[in-house]
Formats: sequence, structure tokens, C-alpha cells
Amino acid sequence: MLDSDASPVRLALVAEDPLARGALSRALSEQAGDIAVIASGTLAEVESSRAGDAPDVVLWDVGLHPAEVGGRMEAPELGAPVLALVPDESAGEGALSAGARGLLFRDVAPAPLLAALRAVARGLSVFDPALSALRATPRAGASASAPEGLTPREREVLALLAEGLSNKAIAERLDISEHTAKFHVNAVLAKLGVQRRTEAVVRAARMGLVTL
Repeated sequence: MLDSDASPVRLALVAEDPLARGALSRALSEQAGDIAVIASGTLAEVESSRAGDAPDVVLWDVGLHPAEVGGRMEAPELGAPVLALVPDESAGEGALSAGARGLLFRDVAPAPLLAALRAVARGLSVFDPALSALRATPRAGASASAPEGLTPREREVLALLAEGLSNKAIAERLDISEHTAKFHVNAVLAKLGVQRRTEAVVRAARMGLVTL
């Protein structure tokens, strides 16, 4: 849990558009003394430059025309909750399905953006009022039934995945090895019928297994 006396919130800024990335970087540097941008670039650049601890929050600008892989958006998976900036409701739905913890429009003012980043870093969900209805909208084709056979330990792991923790952090929280944590994470993904951690959290939330 972060507080006002803690170290600065570590932020990774992911944006394919260099102009948007530059504008966001300037806004963050000018307005936020308690937010430190530790990585900035395209998703590929941020992933390749990562070193040390994971960020506390990821700011993801999806752009005007979000890229899709296999017919769906791919959110940054950097071991931290994601706040997505979207151009419209359709892109918001795609970002939410990809695992974003919060949704704001791309033209959001600096003050509410910074407040949202702090909230998402603390594990909260933040939605622009015009996008809040998406939070309760099931994905097309998503199953409403609970998965079979989640063990108590796997439910603990699922809850920690919902906090955006990495395998290493899950291992430390549960006092188990990182290898065992990875084993449990893979088991959770398999039982939920997904391939990505963010997808597992989104599906589990819509089943009522975790609260975002």
C-alpha cells in the first residue's frame, strides 16, 4: 500500500505515438512531484529496457487507432495495474477486456489523470463517468460459470494477480518459492481458460471471484 510518505509512485508510460508520449511526459513532469517515470516508450521499447523492480502503475495510451493482435487489443503486461487512455467507448471496451484497471479518455486534464494514476497504483479502479458502464458489461462470448476445481491456494494466487503482483511478489506474499508461484499462476490460467494474467483477472472479476 502506498501513502503520502512513501517513495514516489514508479510509472511506466507506454504509447506508440511519440507526440502523445511526449505530451504525457511533460504533463507528468510538470504536475506530479510524487510520480517518477521509470520507463517511457513503445511497448517493445519499455519491455526491452526494463530493469530492476516493476513499476507501481502503467499508463497506457492506446492511440487513436488501437492495434489489435488476433482481433483483440494487447495491454502492457509489466507486473503492475494498467490505466488506459482511450479515444472512445469502443476502444475502452477493448482495453478493459485486455486487462486495464482504469479507463480515461485521451484528452483527460493533468489533475484527474494524476489522481487516477495514484488510485490505480493503490489497487483501485478508476473510470471516466462516460465509460463506467463498461465495467459491468460482459465480453461477448464470455462464460458466466465459475471454473471447476480452483484450490484455496489458487484462489489466493488469483486475488494477488488482481492486485497486479508479479510471480516474485506473489511468492514473497505467500512465503513460497517463485517456481511454485509460477506453477500456481499457470494452473489458475488453465482453469480459467485464458493465456494471460490480465485476462484471468478480467474473467475472474466478471465471475465474481475477485473485486477490482
